[in-house]
Amino acid sequence: MSESIIILKKGGTGEIVEKKSRFIAAIEPVTSEEEAYAFIERIKKKHYDARHNCFAFSVGTGRNPLQRFSDDGEPQGTAGKPILEIINGGDIHNICIVVTRYFGGTLLGTGGLVRAYSDASKEGLKNCELKKLQPVYPAEVEIDYTDVGKIQHLLAGLEIEIVDSVYAQKVTFSLLVPVEKKDMVEKQITEATAARAEMLFEDEILA
Repeated sequence: MSESIIILKKGGTGEIVEKKSRFIAAIEPVTSEEEAYAFIERIKKKHYDARHNCFAFSVGTGRNPLQRFSDDGEPQGTAGKPILEIINGGDIHNICIVVTRYFGGTLLGTGGLVRAYSDASKEGLKNCELKKLQPVYPAEVEIDYTDVGKIQHLLAGLEIEIVDSVYAQKVTFSLLVPVEKKDMVEKQITEATAARAEMLFEDEILA
């Protein structure tokens, strides 16, 4: 059975200043390596006059997402890796973070750089929107018109959203049923409709 995961739903930006150096984090949802590199290039063009555009990204919702990072000229291990560690620390998937540095004239040292790139990433994440994906079964329930009110009330009580409704000869509700509620939903709908309802469950997905 799949486990719930966190993805980046909406990107954002954040900035910190450390000894006159500006660190600007730009964060974007990405679902492929190509999307990630396209975003990185956009930020590099936007900040063409910056000394460094360091990045890290994580793509994929499985156990082993594709991950890449770059120090872009900063001392090895002081930029890309700390950014990736912020991503992995929050267990966030489908995310790309680019931190642009405008040099302020004072060297920060390796520890200072690690902190600055980490803090800029955290600052950017404060302005992003994350979404938790749960393992669910897409399902369709076909019922008589006489059972509509009863089933709507039952599903509301189980906190299961009706994502679509089709009113034809019978009524069909499309649902996303959390994995742990599947047996309960089947049992309660069968009982509530005296087994008149027809239910079809598809393979488990994350949604």
